Amino acid sequence: MNKLLLSVFVMLFAIGVKAQQKVIQLYNGAAPGSESWTYSEKEVTTPYPIVYNVSHPTLTAYLPDPATATGTAVIVCPGGGFYILGMKDEGIEVAHWLNKKGIAAFILKYRLGQSLTDNPGQELGDNMRKSDFVDKIKPIIPFSIADGKEAIKYVRAHAAEYGISTSKIGIIGFSAGGTVAASSAFNYTADNRPDFVAPIYAYMPPSLQGAIADDAPPMFICAATNDELSLASHSVDLYSKWLASKHVAELHIYEKGGHGFGLRKQNIPTDTWIDRFGDWLDLQGLLKPKVVTKPQPPDWPNIGRFADQNSKTPPPANGENRVVYMGDSITDFWINNDSTFFKSNSYINRGISGQTTGQMLVRFREDVINLKPKVVVILAGINDIAQNNGPSKPEDTFGNIISMAELAKVNHIKVVISSILPANKFPWRPSIIPTEKVISLNQMLKAYAVKNNMVYLDYYSAMVDNEKGLPANLAKDGVHPTLEGYKMMEPLAKKAIAEAMGK
Repeated sequence: MNKLLLSVFVMLFAIGVKAQQKVIQLYNGAAPGSESWTYSEKEVTTPYPIVYNVSHPTLTAYLPDPATATGTAVIVCPGGGFYILGMKDEGIEVAHWLNKKGIAAFILKYRLGQSLTDNPGQELGDNMRKSDFVDKIKPIIPFSIADGKEAIKYVRAHAAEYGISTSKIGIIGFSAGGTVAASSAFNYTADNRPDFVAPIYAYMPPSLQGAIADDAPPMFICAATNDELSLASHSVDLYSKWLASKHVAELHIYEKGGHGFGLRKQNIPTDTWIDRFGDWLDLQGLLKPKVVTKPQPPDWPNIGRFADQNSKTPPPANGENRVVYMGDSITDFWINNDSTFFKSNSYINRGISGQTTGQMLVRFREDVINLKPKVVVILAGINDIAQNNGPSKPEDTFGNIISMAELAKVNHIKVVISSILPANKFPWRPSIIPTEKVISLNQMLKAYAVKNNMVYLDYYSAMVDNEKGLPANLAKDGVHPTLEGYKMMEPLAKKAIAEAMGK
């Protein structure tokens, strides 16, 4: 195999692996306290992957082989001065190492300050050399810490779904991510208490610390004496306080390694710190094979996603014109990109990323009918074309959407059937060309809506470009709308809802 073919194979394999990771929105809607943040997450890949401008925090799940799973989970918090996230040596490679130990890993993209250039690494370096850098990051840090605690809460609440023990959930963080991790060991609740914590060359001054509780979690701490940011003393201080309060702690201070060594190889003793972390995990009993119990049936349609919210949603008040949006990631991400649209119109969002129409049909009663809306807006089908759950015939996709519409009609719910958005490529499934399938399904949906006196919401015609896809300003990846894309969709949706109300 020549070098070019090998490179292509490696690239395609990497894309395939990335596509299989489940991405979880940490909050339903805008993150609390930062609703006014309008910037969107970006990534640069050279010289190494960096994520920046995170305003909507997510977790990305990396799960171990079930045959070696221990039931332990670790939330991984990359570092980057609260302005970037270094995703390689402090993120993805750490997740892979944990998976080999039978540990489920969840990489956290926590909220960051806004980068004003497209060279976020250089921008961060320039800012860190300025005397006011600490003052600039001070208002951002509480949001990042809150995301770490929310991540622990999420993993514990969904432990059964991922085969995790609710008493074996820890957090590891590097530099700024170490701040997020170490802060989770203070001022926690039963829901977000970490079972163990590993701050690695963390920024953790006394001003960020609190009282050490009686049930404070065990802590593994690591740093280098020659840390360029002089943060080794922060690690020593944390260890000393854990030691004085008679809690479990282990400290590794290396002579050399600098700041930000992560899993980067330098041919010095810091290269093996992760093995010492493995020894410590084993000492805590966190690497023992999981006790196998009778497996719970998988929640294929993800009915549990909105179960708690549905149970807390009261019946519609007299005169309330309740509207529910049913869909996949395009609907799911909508509320994160423009939560004001849903809040100001009292719309209910029931989109779940990655879902096909078959999954939506199964959960239609729980997530739509039982909420007793006046109108349901159905936007579905693109993941069927992408074969997210395997090969799917257009007739089956059409049939599932029609079944949802007919279930709504029988329950006196008026229906808006949305066109599938334009698409001429799938980043996660490059072998499939969706163009003509989208057009064909839209023709079927429109004909059905007209024949059955339902509203057809035509996003396609309003958004399509001359290549039968979505232009970059409306969807950077060709599938998921940007804020500008959603702003184009919103008046069309409101007009369709008003028309349905009048039928």
